[in-house]
Amino acid sequence: MAITGLPPDTDADVARVTEALAMITPRWNVRIMLALSGPPLRYGELAAKVSWLQNGQLHPKLMSLCDAGLVERTEITARQVTYSHTNRGTALLPVLPMLATWAEEHLEKADRPLSSIEQIEDSLTLLTRRHAAAILWVLKSRGEVSGRALARIVMPSSDWTNVYPPLRQLVADGLVDTDGMGRPYRLSAAGDGLGPVLGTLSAWSAGQPLDQAAQHPVWGRPQAKPAPRPWISSQSRPAPTTVPPARTPQSSPAWHNRDLFSHVTTARPKAVIPAGGPRR
Repeated sequence: MAITGLPPDTDADVARVTEALAMITPRWNVRIMLALSGPPLRYGELAAKVSWLQNGQLHPKLMSLCDAGLVERTEITARQVTYSHTNRGTALLPVLPMLATWAEEHLEKADRPLSSIEQIEDSLTLLTRRHAAAILWVLKSRGEVSGRALARIVMPSSDWTNVYPPLRQLVADGLVDTDGMGRPYRLSAAGDGLGPVLGTLSAWSAGQPLDQAAQHPVWGRPQAKPAPRPWISSQSRPAPTTVPPARTPQSSPAWHNRDLFSHVTTARPKAVIPAGGPRR
């Protein structure tokens, strides 16, 4: 069933990404996913890694991640049960450092150094605002759009004025820009910078390899084709020049999950900052 006025393929894409974000955004879910990186853990071993969770909090979180298909529970014996990532859960992990990188580049600087896990949680808070994904999709694909036109696409079955609360929130978050009341809306530089993140989430949620994100019809960045060179029947050969030594391309450093906790955090981390306020 369509949830927006977008074409069916795009509507399904938005729905899948929205669902993927809903799996990992709830409080502590990302931290539990990172704590499970590595060999399977027994419940007590995992609880020791997320010791800030009170008794009774970890089990329902684990069950929700199992229901989402990100974590699997393996019963070895009646008294020995382990938890680990599913293949789908493992495939999702590369999205997390992308979120941290985006936050470093586009979110307002905090009063204190933030660990990458906190950057990720703040980013997810912005992306899971109601109707955020659909609004970002429309603005990316259509450029500047009026509020009324945006409402007809994003929430076709609602009163068109209902689009303004989520739009104002996205403007306050720094993902959307406008020149004033009654003027069209467009993506900000920060909103446009989400392309790699949203394209990768789309590929993951559709069960595709993550490198397919570059070919995403909305968020992809296909390589520009080189301009055709004019054909000349007898080109003069240029004089030989000294060829500089080839530079060895440096590969980007591999992310390790421990890198996401790059700063010292308190024994009981603070909750993700709620809605409101510019960007953070």
